[in-house]
Amino acid sequence: MTNIGKPYPIHADSLIFMKKFLLRFSVFILSLSATAQWSENNALYYAMDFNTGNYSGLDLSANYIYKEKYSFKLGYNINLRPAKSEPEDFKLGVQDLLTIGLLGPYDHMEQFYMGAGRVIPLNPKGSIRANLTLGIAITSIKEPTNWKKNPMFLDRNYTYEYHKYHTISLIINPKIEFPFTRIYGLSLSPSIHINKDRTYFGIGIGQLLGVLKKRDRPKDSTE
Repeated sequence: MTNIGKPYPIHADSLIFMKKFLLRFSVFILSLSATAQWSENNALYYAMDFNTGNYSGLDLSANYIYKEKYSFKLGYNINLRPAKSEPEDFKLGVQDLLTIGLLGPYDHMEQFYMGAGRVIPLNPKGSIRANLTLGIAITSIKEPTNWKKNPMFLDRNYTYEYHKYHTISLIINPKIEFPFTRIYGLSLSPSIHINKDRTYFGIGIGQLLGVLKKRDRPKDSTE
């Protein structure tokens, strides 16, 4: 698929799918949050991270923890960077004035992924934990190529085509989570995504929402 001289849109079907999935997942979480017995051995929540590194973007994931030891996750992310193949004399056109150049051209890395790992509590209260996961992803990479001079006045001075291809990535994601309450927390998430063509490395700052941990037990009044 090509898109000559215009920004390549983030795949609308992917965003619609994630919106529906997260809505249904949220309803499911709310139904479970009322069951204290279920949350004694299970945590189920979603995370939203803003990433920055050699690419920048957004990560959305559904997360499950069993007995505060084992973790599983399903997620989607989209990360962008300024196009590496962009000619040195490339100039934006009048159309870009309205968007301040935010529409690119960019290199895109889009992924659906799954992972599993180990949870390590870092304090007795359970308000800090390491969630160390390893996963695989189906990765879609879109990058501008075939740059050609554009004689059109007031337009971008180059046209280009987006080249799209797919590959498999390894994801290493040691996340530090801060479930301050039973239903809300924050996270700090270094991450490396490796495939045969590209490597992403960066750090994410995110929010956690759902059933994050079991209920805190009240202190014994006799103590």
